[in-house]
Amino acid sequence: MEKNSSLGNGLGGKSIILRLEMNTKEIKFGQVASAIFEAGGDMVAIDVIQASGDVTVRDITITVTDSVDVQNVTSRIRSLKGVRLVNVSDRTFLMHLGGKIEIQPKVPIHNRDDLSRVYTPDVARVCAAIQEDPKKAYTLTIKRNTVAVISDGSAVLGLGNIGPYAAMPVMEGKSMLFKELAGVDSFPICLDTQDTEEIIACIKALAPAFGGINLEDIASPRCFEIEARLRDELDIPVFHDDQHGTAVVLYAALINALKIVGKSLDSIKVVVCGIGAAGVACSKILLAAGVKNIVGVDREGALVAGNPYANSMWEWYAEHTNPERLQGSLKDVIQGADVFIGLSAGGILSREDVQSMADQPIVFAMANPVPEIKPEEVEDIVAVMATGRSDYPNQINNVLCFPGIFRAALDCRATTINEEMKLAAAEAIASAVSDEERNPSYIIPSVFNQNVVKAIRELVVKAAIDSGVARKIPRE
Repeated sequence: MEKNSSLGNGLGGKSIILRLEMNTKEIKFGQVASAIFEAGGDMVAIDVIQASGDVTVRDITITVTDSVDVQNVTSRIRSLKGVRLVNVSDRTFLMHLGGKIEIQPKVPIHNRDDLSRVYTPDVARVCAAIQEDPKKAYTLTIKRNTVAVISDGSAVLGLGNIGPYAAMPVMEGKSMLFKELAGVDSFPICLDTQDTEEIIACIKALAPAFGGINLEDIASPRCFEIEARLRDELDIPVFHDDQHGTAVVLYAALINALKIVGKSLDSIKVVVCGIGAAGVACSKILLAAGVKNIVGVDREGALVAGNPYANSMWEWYAEHTNPERLQGSLKDVIQGADVFIGLSAGGILSREDVQSMADQPIVFAMANPVPEIKPEEVEDIVAVMATGRSDYPNQINNVLCFPGIFRAALDCRATTINEEMKLAAAEAIASAVSDEERNPSYIIPSVFNQNVVKAIRELVVKAAIDSGVARKIPRE
């Protein structure tokens, strides 16, 4: 059961713009509006583009639930006499025209003197200074504030293995979030290979230009070796966000959920469903935080030490979890559990399963777009519920983690992002929800909470310094 969550935003409606040419002698606008409504569209804006004589051209912005409604609306419009559908524009596609990011110079080039300083001949002196002392690359190039967002397109959002070209819009979006939320410059790179050794070699070759590497949407189990090798072989932070970003935000949510139910980390039983990249990382951070009883469940049932597994990570997982050696399916092992963490597939958890959990159960159903169980099915029996979707309370979203943790790592020039830094990031995110604010529907802050990045930076820098991986003490 592979995780299917990352930057999941739920199933909210989409917005489209219809450009209509109408003959006012043959049809009234009210008839057009009624047809749109009856076909499932909701008009939110009307703009007159051109009006002459009996012909008017208007842009109608409407929201629809899904692609079926788009087809229904356009088919209905085309059937109306006196209306010509000139164009259909999806506002999301319009936003992506030409890509979503660009590069801008920090200084202008107005004359030959400017040119000589940014390029030849004066730039040679800067190059020589870096050659003499490579550490100066952090002060004299973009390295100190730039992250590479790298994917092979093999496990993109809920889309799966769509390849490097189709993955690019996601990586561009990630770069936008880095800049908007934390002031970190980043560049999206999609590699046209899914060979582990080639990916490692490509990233190592690119590394001199960057202060950090954010691995994204690389399929399990290949992602484990890629990250582990790069962490060993590079002296800059390498962070697989699908693993560790999810884990950090999950732990932050659990900190606050446990405060609501009055339970401690060392006393709870946690069932993790879906032992892929995110499932392993979530379990590791919980073990590091002090959880003693974690049971992992995947397609073959509970992972148990001593059983043979083709996946080497499952072998490790079984040896380090499930202390009571429970066996069986999810339905078997969830009995008496305090916490369910879902990183698997929609609809696999039943109401009866939740009823078999301990008192005041905590359910984090993070599969996207369909959670393991919908909140409305168990809202009367769970103490705290979270999902990976934005249309339910308590969205567990990686966006809360990666901008701040890289901001901190870059500012202190950390050589790695270690477990201490991840735990600190989780504690910072949890602290953004005050004691007065905390309730079952609010255990995790909004991704737009401006205090989150600042809080993460402060605690993560301290953790990096205390754990000996910081090469610089940054100024506040």
